[in-house]
Amino acid sequence: MIGRPKFVLASGSPRRLSLINQAGIEPDALKPADIDETPRRGELPRAYANRLARAKAHAAFEAVKLDDELRGAFVLAADTVVAVGRRILPKAELLDEAAQCLRLLSGRNHRVHTSICLVTPREAFRQRIVDTRVRFKRLSEEDIETYLASGEWRGKAGGYAAQGIAGTFIVKLVGSYSNVVGLPLYETMNLLSGEGYPIRFGWLNAVTA
Repeated sequence: MIGRPKFVLASGSPRRLSLINQAGIEPDALKPADIDETPRRGELPRAYANRLARAKAHAAFEAVKLDDELRGAFVLAADTVVAVGRRILPKAELLDEAAQCLRLLSGRNHRVHTSICLVTPREAFRQRIVDTRVRFKRLSEEDIETYLASGEWRGKAGGYAAQGIAGTFIVKLVGSYSNVVGLPLYETMNLLSGEGYPIRFGWLNAVTA
C-alpha cells in the first residue's frame, strides 16, 4: 500500500494475524521464524518469552534485509508462554502433553506472558513483555477428555485456546485478554505508534470493509 511503511509479521499464527488485522493493520508479508524453542536449563518464563521473541524478530529481520520489496519494513515478532509458577508449559503437540497441561491448570491460577519485539526501519530492536493472570475452574475428567477430543489444544501454549472452547474454563482473567490469545493489542499498538508507524492508516478501511 502507498502511504505507509511496509509491515512484516514474523509469525505464521492465524491468531496473531487475526489480532493484528483487528487493529486495522494488514501485513505486507508473513515471515515465521524457524528457531529452536527449547527452554534453557533453569530459564524463567519471562526470560524465555523475551529470548524467543527477539530471536524470531532477528530471524525475520535478516530475511527482510534480503528482500528488495520489504527492506526497511517494520518487523514485529511475539512469543507467548503459559507458566505455573516457574514451570513453563509446552506448546502441546501430543495428546499426553495437553492432558498433563490441563490437569496442572485445573482449579488454579497461571500466568500468560507474551513478549513482543519490534524491529524498526532504523534497525533498532524495541521489546515489551505483558503478563496476564488466568484462573481455571476445576476441570472434571469429562471436561478434559472432551476438550482433548476437540483437537483445539494442538499447538497451543499450555494446551488450550482462550478464544475457543477453553474460554468456558476461565473463571477469572486479570490483565489483557488479547495477550492470552497471543498478541497484546494495547501494548503492540503503543510500541508501533511510539516508533512512528501510522497505526490509524487502515482504520477507515477496516470500519467500512
